[in-house]
Amino acid sequence: MKTRQSKPPKKSTTATTLPAPKVPRASRIGATLADPLVAGVETTPSPVDAATVTEVFARLRAANPEPRAELDYLNPFTLLVAVVLSAQATDRSVNLATAPLFALADTPAAMLELGEDRVRGFIRTIGLFNTKAKNVIALSRILVEQHGGEVPASRPHLEILPGVGTKTASVVMNVAFGVPTIAVDTHIFRVSNRIPLVVAPTTDKVQAGLEAIVPEPFRLNAHHWLILFGRYVCKARKPECPTCLIADLCRYPAKTVAA
Repeated sequence: MKTRQSKPPKKSTTATTLPAPKVPRASRIGATLADPLVAGVETTPSPVDAATVTEVFARLRAANPEPRAELDYLNPFTLLVAVVLSAQATDRSVNLATAPLFALADTPAAMLELGEDRVRGFIRTIGLFNTKAKNVIALSRILVEQHGGEVPASRPHLEILPGVGTKTASVVMNVAFGVPTIAVDTHIFRVSNRIPLVVAPTTDKVQAGLEAIVPEPFRLNAHHWLILFGRYVCKARKPECPTCLIADLCRYPAKTVAA
């Protein structure tokens, strides 16, 4: 006996029309856009020419014939320690901390004998003092064990010391050993890009650029002149353009005016 199978219902051939979703007025295609955002990017002028570079440093030298570092030190070792401690700290705060420290320990051996805890106590007023105390003891140990207690004048040997980077090595080589390097900190980076002497996005590239363009007679002291100029004249927030001795040579587009 056959079983009758029920037939499936016939599909409707009439399409069902659904109501169109409501689209908010502001998001409909063809809506008018607001004015585009424009970043306030300051146009960077091209660097000054070679003759102007020479004139810039001639004026800086005339105003300060014998510039010196503002960090206090007694010898290459204490200079090295002072520069390591100066990272993210003012020279004044470092000098206050190192005066009593260097009175007790002015050699790597003496610093090791003093120990990390006592070093930390002397530099507690300086930022990152825990890490810096470790670095001072670690670099002192390397100097004693690998360099006979002397600070090497070689960049590769300096840069492998704990807490020592390109800038610190350049300062020590320049100040302690008379090598015409130009260590670039935030002040020199700002000044170089403002005048501009060298336009570059990193301190390493600014250093390489400056060392390539600064005439040899000015190269040894260029670091000091630029850092002092950036610290006291070409300040970050409000440069002293009205009294600046190179204002007529500078191409900075946002010069300040006399009050």
